[in-house]
Amino acid sequence: MVELARGISAKGRSKSYKKRGLHFIKEKNGGKFPQHAKKEKAAEAPAKASKFYPAGRFKGKRCVFLKQLDSGLLLVTGPFKVNGVPLRRVNQAYVIATSTQVEISKVDVSKFDDAYFKSSDKAQKKKGEEAFFEEKTEKKKLSSDYIDNQKKVDAALLSSLKPDIKGYLSARFSLKKNDRPHLMAF
Repeated sequence: MVELARGISAKGRSKSYKKRGLHFIKEKNGGKFPQHAKKEKAAEAPAKASKFYPAGRFKGKRCVFLKQLDSGLLLVTGPFKVNGVPLRRVNQAYVIATSTQVEISKVDVSKFDDAYFKSSDKAQKKKGEEAFFEEKTEKKKLSSDYIDNQKKVDAALLSSLKPDIKGYLSARFSLKKNDRPHLMAF
C-alpha cells in the first residue's frame, strides 16, 4: 500500500478499510465494532492512594496520603516504622499519586491541622563573628506529644497493611536507564 503521508494512503479511506479487513470484524459482531465492557466504580472508597516523593529529603520514598489540610497541603506518613517518612505535610507538587489503595479508616487524623505543624522557634538575633564560629552540638528534640501521635498513627495504619503493601511502601522508587516515565502507569 502506497502512503502519501503517515497514516494517509494513496488509495483512500474505503480501500484501506477493506484491505485491513475491518468490515469482517463488523460483520462478525452484528454490524458494530466490539466494545469493551466498562467496569462500575465502587460507590464508597474508604481507602486512600499511596503517593511518592520525586524530590527533596525523602526522594523516591513511598508514603500514604491521609488527608488534605485547609492550606491545600497534603498530610502524609510513611508509616515511619516501615520507611522512615514521618507524619508531615507536603505540597501537592512534590508527590505523584499511584493507583495503590491502602485502608485508612482506623486512622484518626482529626487533630492534625496546619497549626499542629507550625514551629515555635523564636526570632533569631543577628550573630556576631564569635557567635558565628562557635560550634553548637545541641540538637532540637521532638516533643513527646509529636512522637506519641506518630506512634498512634503508625499503629493504626500498620494493623491494616498487608505484608506485600509493607514491602511496596518500604521500597524506593527510581528510574533505570531505559525506563520511560511518560509510559508508566503509577
